[in-house]
Amino acid sequence: MCALDIRPAIGTERLILRGPTAADIPAMAELANDIGVAGNVARMPYPYAVEHAEEGLARIAREDPRREATFAIEHRDFGFLGMLGFHEKQPGRSEVGYWLGRPFWGRGYATEALTAALRWAKSDWRRNVVWAGHFADNPASGQVLIKAGFLYTGDVEPQDCLARDCKVASRKMVWLA
Repeated sequence: MCALDIRPAIGTERLILRGPTAADIPAMAELANDIGVAGNVARMPYPYAVEHAEEGLARIAREDPRREATFAIEHRDFGFLGMLGFHEKQPGRSEVGYWLGRPFWGRGYATEALTAALRWAKSDWRRNVVWAGHFADNPASGQVLIKAGFLYTGDVEPQDCLARDCKVASRKMVWLA
């Protein structure tokens, strides 16, 4: 394993998006161990334990930076808030997902982080199209995506939710640079 982290750091007025580290594990486990958080993320188990955070960090370390990029979202004053990642679910089709711990909801942090990450995706990562989706029963996430420039495609697809142990309607969106 390489000790050098090649993921970029992206700064905003309040936030830093950076490669996640082992130091994030306790906060990650605490914030993600909330059904309100895990229940709005497709691949997050609930309950969420330290072991899940460790497994997630190991998976991130194996990512191919040409196809995937995952960032810890850190507030300049409050520390770790959540995660944001671009993943290639289909060849050549990057999809973004994110989550924040409940204490940080409703403060504009998700929109700020996503907007900065999309600027990076366009300029540094050379992506002109990014896909996203949100569970239909989570309109707040849809508002974050709209504020960051995403448009609804009109597609609604059932998507597995590990924490809820069922399929949930997911509204699909697209961002065009």
